[in-house]
Amino acid sequence: MVTILDVARMAGVSKATVSRALNGKVFVREEVKARILQAVAETGYRPNQLARNLANNKTNSIGLVITNGLYNGPFFSSMVYQAATRSEGHSRQLVLADGKHSAQDERDAIGLLLELRCEAIMIYPKYLSVSELDDIIDGNQTPIVVINRELIRNRNRCVFTDHRRSSEEMVEHLLAQGHTRIAFVAGVCGSPTGERRLRGYRDALRKAGISPDPQLVVRGAWSTESGYEAGRQLLALNIPFTCVLAANDDMAIGLAKAFQDAGKSVPGEISLAGFDDSVIGKYYTPSLTTIHVPMDEMIRDAVEILLHPDEKTVFSHQGTLVSRDSVARRVDAE
Repeated sequence: MVTILDVARMAGVSKATVSRALNGKVFVREEVKARILQAVAETGYRPNQLARNLANNKTNSIGLVITNGLYNGPFFSSMVYQAATRSEGHSRQLVLADGKHSAQDERDAIGLLLELRCEAIMIYPKYLSVSELDDIIDGNQTPIVVINRELIRNRNRCVFTDHRRSSEEMVEHLLAQGHTRIAFVAGVCGSPTGERRLRGYRDALRKAGISPDPQLVVRGAWSTESGYEAGRQLLALNIPFTCVLAANDDMAIGLAKAFQDAGKSVPGEISLAGFDDSVIGKYYTPSLTTIHVPMDEMIRDAVEILLHPDEKTVFSHQGTLVSRDSVARRVDAE
């Protein structure tokens, strides 16, 4: 492997002079710099960026921790895209670390980014609790911001949206269309986002004087495939329902396929709605009624918090109802 010493020998200078020339921080005579650059080209030398980071204590990079269980879907690919483009807009490189399958894995991913000297870190947690996240922020000088979770002690280091209220708003919309037998496909048990959306569903029904039917709540796993299986499960129950609210758009698309395969028309016989406003829902037929989660704005605010960590602003967002073709008004409700 070519080293900086090889370059120095070929250029007839010291290692320190090569380092100064390549860093561009100290003046090096043009003729000397030209010899060094020629030696770099001929040897194929590539500076060790990690070593530079350790020496300079600065990387111009922003870390993102997200568990691999969330990778598979258009919503999260869009989130990573936003994180990358926002970082690039501030001349930073995005470094992705896998939170894998447990709270310890998420801690290890954070630790890896800290070891790499990332300038700041964003966390989209699945397993770490609010108190654990607060402890991590309190215990590190590196700016850390949590996405999609409301913290207690570090409210200016998180960006979140009110999933429970958004779910209530969606159910209120479905009730206004004459639907009273509304099923719900929840996400994986224990997901903070999923549990808040389920709670909002139940709260909205109770406010309307309707007791939630536990038979109409089934569990999915956030994927389109799990939505398809949930749709088959609901149909097999052989109990009446006219509408299904899925805890995300991916599962809603799976539900639509299950209903269509069973000869049920959407929205003619069964109306359907989801969450997240993913691209696929907009262009699906029928286009999907959903809750728009302002992830673009949340990532924007997260990066701003990281680059200005002393600001005390709390970034709370609200989802927006997007009414499309997958929900029909019940004729017998007129």
